Amino acid sequence: MAQAQISQDGDTSGQLTGVVVLFCAACLLGFAPILVKTSELGPQAIAFWRLTLSLPVLAVWLWFEKRRAQRRERDAGVAKPLSWKPIVLAGLFFAGDLAFWHTGIKITTAANATLLANLTPIIVAVAAFFLFGERITRTFLAAGALALAGAVLLSAANVQFAPERLPGDILSVLTSFWYASYLLAVRAARRAGAATVEVMFWSTATAAPILLLVTLAFGEPILPPTALGWMPLLALGIIVHAGGQGGIAFGLGRTPAALATLIILIQPVVAACAGWILFDEALVPVQWLGTALVLAGVYAAQRVRAPVSTAGPGPAKP
Repeated sequence: MAQAQISQDGDTSGQLTGVVVLFCAACLLGFAPILVKTSELGPQAIAFWRLTLSLPVLAVWLWFEKRRAQRRERDAGVAKPLSWKPIVLAGLFFAGDLAFWHTGIKITTAANATLLANLTPIIVAVAAFFLFGERITRTFLAAGALALAGAVLLSAANVQFAPERLPGDILSVLTSFWYASYLLAVRAARRAGAATVEVMFWSTATAAPILLLVTLAFGEPILPPTALGWMPLLALGIIVHAGGQGGIAFGLGRTPAALATLIILIQPVVAACAGWILFDEALVPVQWLGTALVLAGVYAAQRVRAPVSTAGPGPAKP
């Protein structure tokens, strides 16, 4: 296995496009903690509105995609049915991810939650090998270890372990499993031929009602108390979810899952830099070192490409 190459969907240019989109999407996701921090609502209500407010944007996108698909099907004479199982599972897993992540942050520190949630790339790499036959080289493993070490250093300066925070730490670890499961489900849906927006719209429509029930169970207010309170919620829905997670879904159709999760490690780097600029949250030297290691590891990992997938090339739908 060590000498095998990373699997790839499509040609090298297709994977490069996926890498670029994943990088941009991870940058958008990096602003999520800032927007959550400025919201007037509780964490579960924020998660609910993040998904709900993205649905109109995704619906318009879906309408345009449907029209384009109809023209393509008329030309080809074949209409491929949508694979619902991985899409619905993606919605269930993402609802669990947001619910556990936001609850964990309330109990433990943000640094602890970020550090423990960075287990996701390890889980995805192992699962993608068994599920999709996505094999990796020693060079990729070294690049991944470098990026993960950087993510640890980026969070470690503010990590605080205490008995009263243990439940939140456990929830943060479980978050990594929820998000890894979400990414793998999205990857499966994209490999089955689902377009990016089909995955995004229907998984979001699945997750939003679940998070509404979670919000009500926690007794959190549903509506923000002021008109300005809608601004961070709209940004989370349109920019972070529709744009950021939409970019992740697009990239997962063109790159191996293990590579995609490493690129997503850019997210805490962006969050840390945004906090430094917007809230004067200074970075200590070890965090700057962590930032450099993440960037170096991600750059090295995306350089490891192969011309052929062990499971065959995936679909070319956007």
